[in-house]
Amino acid sequence: MDVNIVYFAWVREQIGLDQERIDPPATVEDVSGLIAWLAGRSGGYATALADPTRLRAAIDQRFVPLNAPIAGATEIALFPPVTGG
Repeated sequence: MDVNIVYFAWVREQIGLDQERIDPPATVEDVSGLIAWLAGRSGGYATALADPTRLRAAIDQRFVPLNAPIAGATEIALFPPVTGG
């Protein structure tokens, strides 16, 4: 499954990329599994993704919980919680 991953805010800064195209292994079935798999790629990923409770996700531009399945996704965004004012 080839998917575009988009990173925002401090997640982007720590990883050093704003987006990338990846092909996660078949064992990665949901957003939390994707986060864990990405965290194992390098130090920047490990730092940015160390605490998944500090992350939010969107699949194909719709907010989803971290246990949402990723099958069929074309884009997954990872970002810190958003606040407004």
